[in-house]
Parts: sequence; C-alpha cells; structure tokens
Amino acid sequence: MIPARGGSKGIPNKNLATVCGRPLLAYTADAVKQSTRLTRAIVSTDDERIADCARSLGLEVPFMRPASLAADDTPMLPVLQHALGTLKSDGFEADIVVLLQPTSPLRRGEHIDAAVDWLQRAGGESVVSVVEVPHQFSPVSVMRVDDGYLFPFLDGPPIVRRQDKPRLYARNGPAVLAVRASVLVGGSLYGNKSWPLVMKQEESLDVDTPWDLSLVEFALTARINANSL
Repeated sequence: MIPARGGSKGIPNKNLATVCGRPLLAYTADAVKQSTRLTRAIVSTDDERIADCARSLGLEVPFMRPASLAADDTPMLPVLQHALGTLKSDGFEADIVVLLQPTSPLRRGEHIDAAVDWLQRAGGESVVSVVEVPHQFSPVSVMRVDDGYLFPFLDGPPIVRRQDKPRLYARNGPAVLAVRASVLVGGSLYGNKSWPLVMKQEESLDVDTPWDLSLVEFALTARINANSL
C-alpha cells in the first residue's frame, strides 16, 4: 500500500517532485518491482495527477481516496483501513499489508522482502524499519534550555563517551512497515509486538523539506554512479 495524497505544504506536489529526472513516486515503484514477496501494489491517492503517474509506473489505483482522508492531519491508520475495506468489498482480502511511503525513496526491494519474510517466519504483529539514533542525539546527550541556560534533559551524571551510551533506534519514516491486516482492522498501526528491521543511515532519508529532497538527489546520484562502474 503506497499512500500518496495530493496536498503537501512543505514541498508542493511532493510525491511528484522531480528527483534525478524522475518523480519521487518512481523510486517506490522501483522497490516494488524489485520485491519478490508482494502480490499487489496499490496507490491510495486523492489526486488524479498522482493516479495517472502511478499507473504509468505499473502501480494499481483501484479507487480514489476520499478528501476526508487526505487532510494534513489525517493519521495513517484510517487511510489503510479505508483501503482494506474498499478492497474487501471488491472481493480481495489481504493477510499482510506492507506500507511503503513515497517519501522514503532509498528503500529497496530487499528491505520489503526481509520485512515480509521476518513477519511470516517469526510471528508477531508487525515488522517496522528503524535506524540507529546518532549518539549525539541520545537522551543522555540531549540538553534543555531553562532561563537561557543549558541543563541535561535527563537527571544523573552525563555520559560523554560514545561507547558508554545506549544503542537506540527510531522509525525511519517508516520506510517499510509490514503489518498483519487483522492488526489494522483491530485499530492499531503497529500492534503490541513489533520487530525492528534495522536500516542504514544512508537508506533512511525521509523527505519532508526541500533540503531532504536535495540530500535524496545526492544519495541517488551516488548510487546510480556506483552501479554504473
């Protein structure tokens, strides 16, 4: 399931923004084609331009998303629930839903397959992609400002050495979320038992701002050049 609504304030028409001469959506379509574990690839959008682009990339657009589910503050869960309900009414029921946001263009088909394989093999309710938090952003390193002065965010003695800091992870978009359809229908996006799929920093860029778009273009250009050697 690829959610790609038309409205975007940070980057107008973000899902169609040009990156290395192609629309941003194209890189998620590439990952879908690389995957061997997906049975359908469906775009949920409220925008006819995105729908046309998706179809040209070989993705399905079997329905249009209602405007009530395409606002800036619309959570992802009802978007996926709407898609499941619409597909069920057409006679298709999914066992596992794989959420692939177009704003994570550096994820590849191997990440998708790893998430699905892991969920089917290990059980649990979901597998979600994460990236290790840089040590300087660990809660033991984060500071707060009080009356203009810096204070540790957490109580206790500061931990200065990188090697002594705990290893922490954050969802990277997420770039990939494989979740059982029953979990979504039950009212949760991740469920209570979620496995981590750890991705590299250079695979985890999430496009929210024009600066992010520039970083992604740099990363994709480097990847293209490396593959051409």
